[in-house]
Amino acid sequence: MEQNKTYPNTENSKNEDFAKLQEWFYMCVNKWHWFLISFFVVGAIAVFYVMTTTPTYTRKASILIKDDDAANSLSKEFGAFSDMALGKSRTNIQNEMITLKSTTYMREVVQALHLDMNYTVDGGFHTQVIYGKDLPVNVVLPDVAPDQSARLTVKINGNSIELSEFSSSQAKDSQGKVVTGKLGTPIQTPIGKVIVTPTKAFVGKYDLPIHVTKTSVADCANKYCLRLNVDLNQERASVVDLTLDDESPERAEDVLNTLFEVYNKKWVEDINQQATSTSQFIDEELRLIESELGIVDQDISSFKSEHLIPNLQQASGIYMNKVESTGAQLLELNNQLFMAKYVKNQLNDGHQYKVLPVNSGINNTAISQQIANYNEMVLQRNNLVANSSESNPLVQDLDKSLAATKQAINASVENVIATLSDHIGTLSSSEAETKSKIASNPNQEKYLLSVERQQKVKEQLYVFLLQKREENQLSKAFTAYNTKMLNPPAGSKFPTKPLKKNLGIIAFVISLLIPMLIIFIICNVDTTIRFRKDIESLSLPFLGELPLSYKKRGGILGLFFKHKDVRTIVVQEKNNNAINEAFRVLRTNLEFVTGKDGKNKRIMFTSSNAGSGKTFISMNLATSFAIKGKRILVIDLDLRKASLSTFINSPTIGISNYLSENIDDFENIIVRGKSHPNLDVIPVGTIPPNPTEILFSERLEHLLDSVQDKYDYIFIDCPPLEIVADASILNNLIDMTVFVIRSGHLDKSILPNIEKFYVEKRYKNMVLILNGIDTSSSTYGYNYGYGYGYGYGK
Repeated sequence: MEQNKTYPNTENSKNEDFAKLQEWFYMCVNKWHWFLISFFVVGAIAVFYVMTTTPTYTRKASILIKDDDAANSLSKEFGAFSDMALGKSRTNIQNEMITLKSTTYMREVVQALHLDMNYTVDGGFHTQVIYGKDLPVNVVLPDVAPDQSARLTVKINGNSIELSEFSSSQAKDSQGKVVTGKLGTPIQTPIGKVIVTPTKAFVGKYDLPIHVTKTSVADCANKYCLRLNVDLNQERASVVDLTLDDESPERAEDVLNTLFEVYNKKWVEDINQQATSTSQFIDEELRLIESELGIVDQDISSFKSEHLIPNLQQASGIYMNKVESTGAQLLELNNQLFMAKYVKNQLNDGHQYKVLPVNSGINNTAISQQIANYNEMVLQRNNLVANSSESNPLVQDLDKSLAATKQAINASVENVIATLSDHIGTLSSSEAETKSKIASNPNQEKYLLSVERQQKVKEQLYVFLLQKREENQLSKAFTAYNTKMLNPPAGSKFPTKPLKKNLGIIAFVISLLIPMLIIFIICNVDTTIRFRKDIESLSLPFLGELPLSYKKRGGILGLFFKHKDVRTIVVQEKNNNAINEAFRVLRTNLEFVTGKDGKNKRIMFTSSNAGSGKTFISMNLATSFAIKGKRILVIDLDLRKASLSTFINSPTIGISNYLSENIDDFENIIVRGKSHPNLDVIPVGTIPPNPTEILFSERLEHLLDSVQDKYDYIFIDCPPLEIVADASILNNLIDMTVFVIRSGHLDKSILPNIEKFYVEKRYKNMVLILNGIDTSSSTYGYNYGYGYGYGYGK
């Protein structure tokens, strides 16, 4: 049961929505000229924007950054899985992308290319940038600091120049001053010295004035950083695409090329810094070992000279060979133990972000790999801090990684030291046992063996450091770039901004949306009654609807082509246009409602507001009945306006004179057959000062009773309801009330009042007419015109 109750409501809602959409569509079709105007206006704005906007060109370059993912793995074994995306890290690539977009690098580019100096000339609609081969002169402002801005205009006439329109952050009140000088010579101006030098593109003259703008280096670097886009070419690739937008395509290419050169230069500087640190460490150790070797050699020489110790090597025999073998092993282990303790001291010396020696000499592959990874992360961290700050999330991540790596290296070194100490202790015990068996060797030989062993350790360590120093020097001399230019800067010769095709599409869409939106708002904001569907909620009988007899011009055209609002009768015999057919239908419906017994002859025409067309309808409907052969009397009882009386040229004698007892016989006030032989009219006559009071006259009822048998219908034109009491006074004298609503003039909020009039029977036999429907703004025109024109015309 509930479904049966709600289903019609849902269906009605859908029908109402469809009707609104249909109404909106036909209104859009009717307002086609709005779309045409919108198209021309929006199109003109789009063309103006294209012509006044300086074109921007895009240049793109691709560079390959050598990715050392395998080196960043925990061990060499993990590096073998790099192709399978196990243990891979994009941290290096992301860091390099951030570095390429840093203001530090871009600042060097700006200074190298003098991008803080911008040269423009006036074009037809927008300014044009001149750069490179198109630039005839270079302007130098030695007195303007890099962090200051300035402006001036240069006019070239042969070897002479004229400078004007000066402005800067220091001198702002020099717009009207003009300074002249020669090319290549310093010229004193309000903004300081200015030096204008010709370029290779200078041919002796330049007709257009050149506007020179000097911006601060920092602002210029920030501007180009914002214009620069750095993106990965593919997700798992190490190829980076650099894209730059600029008003000059040549300048964009120079910026990308120079940025690539600056990046490579910085990379080499970082690598050389690491090599220099290693070289300083090796040199310091070599000097220390040289000093220690000299002391050991001196001790041995002094001891042998003092004690005259012979060579007991052969006497020692087998024991000495064993001692020698043990000593060699102890030598190697002590060497590694010394380097391990040195690395440990370097880790714990208080300098957190210091590069460790690469070639430590520790015979442990894992520790060497960890030191290499640690040094690389230290360089990356210091580079990021130089370009941003320690609060950078990438710096904080690197700090955590460095702390973890440092802890791992420290633990590994401690393990190595413990292992070496155990090995040395074992070998020392073995050596002591062997030496104890040499009972015949003097104590001097023991001392010599100890000193000679120290001597050999120092000598091997010295040779080892010399070898590492040579390797470090070769590494520094043959440092290779970690980048490669795959695709040099290039791009289309056509500007990317503004894009005319896209702008044209957008302009076209906007030109459609603007009038559509306006019409949509009008349709939804308008709360007046316009069509029959708006009054379907009323229960009183609907007599019919009438289209507009003419349409007033709106807007500017309405000011020049005003329709003369005259009282005319549009109903004509044998005329099949829409308005005549509408009145014929209205006449037929009224005959059906009044019946054939003739009891409902007296019909009052009224409305809720002025201008509803009740006078027009009463007179034309009366004419339609007269054409059919009916005898009709129309009485103008709108005693204040006397609108109906204008149809017969407003006679001076009428019903007001009769009700005021100025005329005794009502036959004298009837205007007979002026517009049609079957149509008589009683005009207002003289406008009375007391229209409401004279309507209470008994003469009015006497007049209506006297003429009732002489006419088939008596139409009475009355003032609007609720405005004056005339209609209420006449209600007792009439048989039927025709309530007229004009489309677009009555708000929908009045409908409940009209329904209340009908339900409470405040006015006799109320029927409703909808007048003045705009047939061009809905489907009404098609349906009405086709139905009536075809049916009746045939």
